[in-house]
Amino acid sequence: MERTLILFKPDAVQRGLCGKLLSRFEEKGLKIVALKFMKITPELAARHYEAHKERPFYPGLVKFMTSSPVVALCLEGNNAIKVCRNLMGATNSAEAAPGTMRGDLGMSRSYNLVHGSDGPEAAVREIGLFFPEGVVAWNASAWNWAYDPVEELPKG
Repeated sequence: MERTLILFKPDAVQRGLCGKLLSRFEEKGLKIVALKFMKITPELAARHYEAHKERPFYPGLVKFMTSSPVVALCLEGNNAIKVCRNLMGATNSAEAAPGTMRGDLGMSRSYNLVHGSDGPEAAVREIGLFFPEGVVAWNASAWNWAYDPVEELPKG
């Protein structure tokens, strides 16, 4: 079982796409273990994107991510990071495959609707940044119908 941080970016919030995006993750079989509507502070954006600090796009990225509220969520499931990144599609929406969130709903590389952790270490770090209070552990009965209980059912 794996966890990942997902952010519905300011463009998704402003376009009223949060419910549609959230339903795609839930319909796939991922479990929500944390969710909040929030305004990212410049300090949080700086910590979240510190790996990009020297890149030319960094100032614009921080400005964009602090320009409007976001929805932050932590999702849980088998291979959650890979599954979420596949659902989101390529970073550049113009190159994202049809059927993906960005491929169906996006038009831009910069305004690409959603962020997802890119690996297990990043997920742990990012979840800690956005949910320092922790997440909610609960048993999803739907998992009995989303996963093969003998081979795939997550524990917990």
